[in-house]
Amino acid sequence: MAGAHAALVRALYKRLLRLHRRLPGDLRGLGDRYVKDEFKKSKAAGAAETARFMEEWQAYADVLQIQIKEREITQKVRYGASLTTNELQRFNEDQIGQLYELMQEATKPNYQLITENHPHRKK
Repeated sequence: MAGAHAALVRALYKRLLRLHRRLPGDLRGLGDRYVKDEFKKSKAAGAAETARFMEEWQAYADVLQIQIKEREITQKVRYGASLTTNELQRFNEDQIGQLYELMQEATKPNYQLITENHPHRKK
Protein backbone atom coordinates (compact mmCIF):
# COMPACT_ATOMS: atom_id res chain seq x y z
CA MET A 1 0.00 0.00 0.00
CA ALA A 2 2.77 2.45 0.90
CA GLY A 3 4.49 1.72 -2.42
CA ALA A 4 1.30 2.46 -4.34
CA HIS A 5 0.85 5.74 -2.46
CA ALA A 6 4.44 6.76 -3.14
CA ALA A 7 3.89 6.06 -6.84
CA LEU A 8 0.81 8.30 -6.86
CA VAL A 9 2.70 11.11 -5.12
CA ARG A 10 5.61 10.78 -7.54
CA ALA A 11 3.26 10.78 -10.56
CA LEU A 12 1.51 13.93 -9.36
CA TYR A 13 4.84 15.63 -8.65
CA LYS A 14 6.08 14.83 -12.16
CA ARG A 15 2.79 15.96 -13.71
CA LEU A 16 3.06 19.33 -11.95
CA LEU A 17 6.63 19.88 -13.15
CA ARG A 18 5.63 18.90 -16.71
CA LEU A 19 2.75 21.38 -16.62
CA HIS A 20 5.08 24.08 -15.35
CA ARG A 21 7.29 23.59 -18.43
CA ARG A 22 4.45 25.10 -20.46
CA LEU A 23 4.35 28.27 -18.34
CA PRO A 24 6.34 31.46 -19.00
CA GLY A 25 9.86 31.18 -17.54
CA ASP A 26 9.27 33.40 -14.51
CA LEU A 27 6.14 31.52 -13.48
CA ARG A 28 7.77 28.17 -14.18
CA GLY A 29 10.65 28.92 -11.82
CA LEU A 30 8.30 30.16 -9.11
CA GLY A 31 5.97 27.20 -9.51
CA ASP A 32 8.75 24.62 -9.57
CA ARG A 33 10.33 25.98 -6.40
CA TYR A 34 6.98 26.05 -4.61
CA VAL A 35 6.05 22.49 -5.66
CA LYS A 36 9.44 21.12 -4.64
CA ASP A 37 9.31 22.84 -1.25
CA GLU A 38 5.73 21.74 -0.53
CA PHE A 39 6.32 18.12 -1.52
CA LYS A 40 9.42 17.98 0.69
CA LYS A 41 7.48 19.40 3.64
CA SER A 42 4.62 16.94 3.13
CA LYS A 43 6.81 13.88 3.73
CA ALA A 44 6.24 14.15 7.48
CA ALA A 45 2.48 14.72 7.24
CA GLY A 46 -0.10 12.40 8.71
CA ALA A 47 -2.61 10.39 6.68
CA ALA A 48 -5.43 12.98 6.82
CA GLU A 49 -3.10 15.85 5.91
CA THR A 50 -1.59 13.81 3.10
CA ALA A 51 -5.01 13.01 1.64
CA ARG A 52 -5.97 16.70 1.61
CA PHE A 53 -2.55 17.64 0.24
CA MET A 54 -2.98 15.24 -2.67
CA GLU A 55 -6.53 16.43 -3.37
CA GLU A 56 -5.49 20.08 -3.43
CA TRP A 57 -2.46 19.53 -5.64
CA GLN A 58 -4.48 17.33 -8.01
CA ALA A 59 -7.10 20.09 -8.26
CA TYR A 60 -4.34 22.64 -8.93
CA ALA A 61 -2.90 20.44 -11.69
CA ASP A 62 -6.33 20.01 -13.29
CA VAL A 63 -7.05 23.76 -13.24
CA LEU A 64 -3.57 24.61 -14.53
CA GLN A 65 -3.91 22.13 -17.37
CA ILE A 66 -7.21 23.75 -18.43
CA GLN A 67 -5.69 27.26 -18.18
CA ILE A 68 -2.68 26.26 -20.26
CA LYS A 69 -4.91 24.76 -22.97
CA GLU A 70 -7.08 27.90 -22.99
CA ARG A 71 -3.99 30.05 -23.38
CA GLU A 72 -2.77 27.94 -26.29
CA ILE A 73 -6.15 28.27 -28.04
CA THR A 74 -7.03 31.90 -27.27
CA GLN A 75 -3.54 33.36 -26.76
CA LYS A 76 -4.92 35.08 -23.65
CA VAL A 77 -2.91 34.57 -20.50
CA ARG A 78 -4.74 34.01 -17.23
CA TYR A 79 -3.36 31.78 -14.51
CA GLY A 80 -4.57 31.15 -11.00
CA ALA A 81 -7.91 31.21 -9.26
CA SER A 82 -9.64 33.34 -6.67
CA LEU A 83 -10.18 31.84 -3.24
CA THR A 84 -13.52 32.07 -1.50
CA THR A 85 -13.89 33.21 2.10
CA ASN A 86 -14.73 29.60 3.08
CA GLU A 87 -11.56 28.31 1.46
CA LEU A 88 -9.44 30.94 3.22
CA GLN A 89 -11.03 30.13 6.59
CA ARG A 90 -9.90 26.49 6.26
CA PHE A 91 -6.25 27.58 6.09
CA ASN A 92 -4.11 27.54 9.20
CA GLU A 93 -1.81 30.42 10.13
CA ASP A 94 1.22 28.89 8.37
CA GLN A 95 -0.76 28.35 5.18
CA ILE A 96 -1.97 31.97 5.22
CA GLY A 97 1.65 33.09 5.60
CA GLN A 98 2.74 30.90 2.68
CA LEU A 99 -0.12 32.17 0.55
CA TYR A 100 0.87 35.76 1.30
CA GLU A 101 4.52 35.09 0.43
CA LEU A 102 3.48 33.39 -2.79
CA MET A 103 1.22 36.31 -3.69
CA GLN A 104 4.08 38.77 -3.08
CA GLU A 105 6.45 36.74 -5.25
CA ALA A 106 3.90 36.20 -8.03
CA THR A 107 3.00 39.88 -8.27
CA LYS A 108 6.58 41.15 -8.63
CA PRO A 109 7.46 42.57 -12.04
CA ASN A 110 8.95 39.87 -14.29
CA TYR A 111 12.50 41.17 -13.97
CA GLN A 112 12.43 40.65 -10.20
CA LEU A 113 11.48 36.98 -10.31
CA ILE A 114 14.61 34.90 -10.09
CA THR A 115 14.38 31.40 -11.48
CA GLU A 116 16.53 28.51 -10.32
CA ASN A 117 18.75 28.67 -13.40
CA HIS A 118 19.24 32.44 -13.30
CA PRO A 119 22.99 33.26 -13.34
CA HIS A 120 22.65 35.94 -10.62
CA ARG A 121 20.57 33.86 -8.21
CA LYS A 122 22.01 33.76 -4.69
CA LYS A 123 22.80 30.23 -3.59
